Amino acid sequence: MNRKLLIVEDDVDFAAALARAMKKRGFEVALAHDASAARTVAKAFAPSHAVVDLKLSGESGLKVVAMLAARTPAPAIVVLTGYASIATAVEAVRLGARHYLAKPANADEVLAALLRDEPDAALEVSAEPLSVARLEWEHIQKVLNAHDGNISATARALKMHRRTLQRKLEKNPPKPG
Repeated sequence: MNRKLLIVEDDVDFAAALARAMKKRGFEVALAHDASAARTVAKAFAPSHAVVDLKLSGESGLKVVAMLAARTPAPAIVVLTGYASIATAVEAVRLGARHYLAKPANADEVLAALLRDEPDAALEVSAEPLSVARLEWEHIQKVLNAHDGNISATARALKMHRRTLQRKLEKNPPKPG
């Protein structure tokens, strides 16, 4: 089977390391570092699989997911992000991603997600409710997603000062529990 992987990641070093690891695992690999390059590379390369970073410079990785999912045949898509939230995970899957992984994820975790056809029902669900900080983070991510990543529009919708929202977004997401 011809396995062609498109990696869409704006962190050049991480993208190169992941590309090397996936080549060792039998993939032909192409790289794109932004949404525009991803569109161009996808046309010429016709990937069977794709790893897409959620937070690309300039444009949301969700737009890349939608573009790739619309291709025939659609590649198996895994969204990779350092800003994991339930809202973005749901949206990524709704748009056509097969799975969603939070960074840091190693090459074996990425490979397992790319090759898994079905969601894993054996994954454990936490019995602990989400913390207030995590609920706030999830809500901000949902509103941000609804406004296509526009910070000013999101701040207005949340009735929050823009700089306050930016400070909250710069922090790492709180632990789920």
